Amino acid sequence: MVQPSLEKIEKLRQALEDYESGAAGGQLIDAEAEEAKASVRSRALRLLDQRARSREELRERLLAAEFEPDVIDVVLDDLAGVGLINDESFAREWVRQRHVRRGKSARALNMELKDKGVDAADRAVALEQITEESEEATARKVAEKKARTIKKVPADRHERDKFLRRIVGTLARRGYSHSLTMRISIEALDARIAELA
Repeated sequence: MVQPSLEKIEKLRQALEDYESGAAGGQLIDAEAEEAKASVRSRALRLLDQRARSREELRERLLAAEFEPDVIDVVLDDLAGVGLINDESFAREWVRQRHVRRGKSARALNMELKDKGVDAADRAVALEQITEESEEATARKVAEKKARTIKKVPADRHERDKFLRRIVGTLARRGYSHSLTMRISIEALDARIAELA
């Protein structure tokens, strides 16, 4: 889960204070328009307070809450204007955290960001953080962790293949390529069997 930074929390507080004091942008405020935006803005800020979100993800959540699309777009533009919504930084942080903490591959992370409505350019910039070496190292950690759940040397080829399928499945669900998955899974299983023997 992407946690909001202290800077983002401070921006949220400032946006709320500006809104409540009527100083939003230093312009005359149309009371009727502000009233229409107030509940949308409040819900959006609560969602952003929970965790960072892409613009499209936030828009979908607000539409699901049955707010007017035009009002949602105005509020999202306002939030983007003060830096509370930024798909590029959201994508970078999403990739950084989920690659390290969850062991996700670049391919899986690209699909997650695409599902969250992040455009191709922002996804590409975020995924530049993952090198072939870091992806292989992360895959190896995931495979070794899964291999450590094996508590005995396999009795026969059938049992060995069952253990191998478990490791392969763990890597495959995280989106690693077939060739990398097979190579690392076999290495991790062989190393674990050697430890147990």
